[in-house]
Order: sequence, then structure tokens, then C-alpha cells
Amino acid sequence: MARRKEKMITENGQSSSLRLFLKKSKDQEFNKRVSEFYAFIDGVRKNKNNSYFRLIDSEPGREVLVRDEHLDTTRKMLMFASNNYLGLASHPYVKEKVRSAVDKYGAGVGGPSILNGYTRLMNELEERLADLKHQEDCLIFSTGYGTNLGMVSSLVKKNDVIIYDSLSHASFYDALKLTKATPVKFKHNDLDDLETKLKKYSQKSESTVFVCIEGVYSMDGDLAPLDRLIPLVKKYGAYCMLDDAHGTGVMGKKGSGTAEHFNCSSDIDISMGTFSKTFAVTGGFVAAPKEVITYMRYFARSYIFSASLPPMNLAAVHAGLDIIEKEPWLRKNLFENACYAFEKLNPYGLVTHPEAAIIALKVPEWMDIRKANSMIHKRGIFLNAIEYPAVPVDQQRFRISLMAQHTKEDINKLESVIAELWTSKHCEKFD
Repeated sequence: MARRKEKMITENGQSSSLRLFLKKSKDQEFNKRVSEFYAFIDGVRKNKNNSYFRLIDSEPGREVLVRDEHLDTTRKMLMFASNNYLGLASHPYVKEKVRSAVDKYGAGVGGPSILNGYTRLMNELEERLADLKHQEDCLIFSTGYGTNLGMVSSLVKKNDVIIYDSLSHASFYDALKLTKATPVKFKHNDLDDLETKLKKYSQKSESTVFVCIEGVYSMDGDLAPLDRLIPLVKKYGAYCMLDDAHGTGVMGKKGSGTAEHFNCSSDIDISMGTFSKTFAVTGGFVAAPKEVITYMRYFARSYIFSASLPPMNLAAVHAGLDIIEKEPWLRKNLFENACYAFEKLNPYGLVTHPEAAIIALKVPEWMDIRKANSMIHKRGIFLNAIEYPAVPVDQQRFRISLMAQHTKEDINKLESVIAELWTSKHCEKFD
């Protein structure tokens, strides 16, 4: 099939590719760059193909109220785009604990912990998270993004080497820019390629080698093979940094994360997680030996120079941990839904075999992803369309996130909409 250019609506109505637009904008003067991008986004919106920044007018759950800017109405949609995997964001117990925390501790702390004080809620939560990750100590950051920046930039120095998976998160790539270490990429989940790199760089006696991986890869939904990867890291004397943002709370027998799933929790040197996925609030943390955490408390700039999380966030995570311990059937429901969704959606072309609560559905070459997601939206399904430049042009996909509260009827409806989409002529790149 001949290659077709992705459509882009610009101010003068001409079509060109977003890829060319971004390439051209690198050398453009500020006003021209922002005005042309505004025209592009405005054109997408007017063409009713915009699926970003949708206004949700209800509490999060399997079903949400979404404001339709074109029809000036609010309607119910099935949510398949949220990382609220266990439904903790609207759990009555969580809401009760958050209200109690605000009543007792107020709305915020007014600054960073190092100068403005360290709340009891923060101290107790760090202890619980350290236990969850089978580590000695823990440090809580204000955002997951800031967690990766602070962890990498404070612990990795100029002569060190960072060997990392090619599908690492954007926050990790930004963290790399803050170091002067030698960055070395290995092919996604390719242990032979990893060992080749470890063999080469572990011979440099003046260097510390860090291997940075994720437990669950958010764009594909597959897992790092930690049971085979960690022994390689140990064999060559390297340190393992595990980003378990999408694994914490859902993976493993007790929800400890991906390392527990592979029965290797005690072998992880440094573990990072976020509160914006399973716990459905904001914040992040690093769990590691006490000496490492103490060092980070004084050298991780995104921690030192950011205000501490407010009491309601801390209380929500505390409550979420209670539910993870006391309601294990939520994880069971989640993975039953994920398995059922995989069976229903597998015929339409998955990016890879999913192993967690994320399913990535590859967009066919002929399909206009924006048109397709607009159709999905109109049929009452809220999905994430992952476009270039978030992924390469030939790897655009729909990312489907499952929740414990989804029903088989919900998943059946999702599948019927996908089936209609895959046979519709209205979603071709060119009419």
C-alpha cells in the first residue's frame, strides 16, 4: 500500500504532516512558532477531531460525565483511558479519609519538608511505602515526573554510565539531560543487547553502572522480564533502578509491584513509583536503602525545592494502601477484565501481548487516528489516542486502560465500537 501523509489542518486550510510542522518549527521565531501551532490546534478543534483536554464533569470511575464542546451538552461515557485501575479515586473509604485529613491538618503545608516541616502523615506514609517495596526507607516527591528527575540527577554522576531500555518514559529522558553521565540505550526487553552493553561498560573501573528499566511499560502494556534481567545486572556489578509507576498497587500477590510479581523484590536496588496511577492522586516516591534515601533528601533538587504534598494527597494514598491490603478482589477483578478485553480485542491487532492492565491497539496504516478517535468519542467510549510525536508515526495506537469496576458488558461495547471502526470507510486518511 502506498504511503499516505497524515492530515493536518492549518490556518490556510492546506494539509501537511505534523512531523514536517514540528521539524520546521525548530528554527522558527517565537511568535511565528506559537501562532502556527495555535492555528493547527484550532483547526483540529474546529474539524471536531480533537480528543485532548476533554472536560469531565463528574467523579472518576468506569463511567464519567463528559462535556461536548461542539454540541454544548454533557453525556455519560465509558472510561477506558484512566490509570485509576482499582477505582480508588472515588472509593468511599478514600473520600472519608481525605475529608478527615483536611479537617485535622488543613489544606497544605506551605513549603518543602526540609525547611517548612515534616508532617506525621508524610513520615508514616514513607514507612508504609518502604515496607510495600521491601526497602529500608522511602522519600516522597510532589510529582511522579519530579521523582524521576530527582532520583536520576542526584544519584548519577559525571563518570557513571546509565544503561536504559529504549521505551523508557519521557520523564526519564528529561532526567538524563540533567546528568553528565554516559547514556547507553538497549533494545526494548532485549536481554542479549543488555548483556552486551553491561559487558562493555562494567569494565570501566572508575564508573558506576546503573540499569534503568520499567516494571510495566505504559505505551505497550508489557512487563520487563525482571526474573531474568536482575541476575544479569547483579552479574556485572551494576545497580538497578526500577520505575514501577504502573505496577505499584496492582502487580504481585499483595500489590507490591512488578518485582513481587517476579518474586525478586529483595534484589531491586532502587524502586520508584507514583501516586498518579493506582492511587489516582499526584506525587511519587523512591524506596531504597537508608543511606541512599538520606543522600537524596539533601541532593535531589526536585524534592528540596518543591512544596510537600498536601495532607489530602497523603491521606488518599494511606487509604489506598488500606484498600489494597483489605480488598484483594479488586486486583482479581482488574486482571479478569484485562484478560477478557485481550480476548475480545486481539483480532484487531495489538502492539504486543499485554501483561498488565494496559492494552495497546495498533492503528492500521490506512486509518486517520484523529478521525477514528472522534468516532469512538461520539459512540460514548473515552479512549487515549497516542499520536506522533509521543510514538513514531508508524506506531500510533489506541491505549486502553482497564479498571476493576468495568463489566463484561462495558468491554463488549468497546469491542463493538472497535469492530465498527475497523470496517468503516469514514476513518481513512484521505476521503
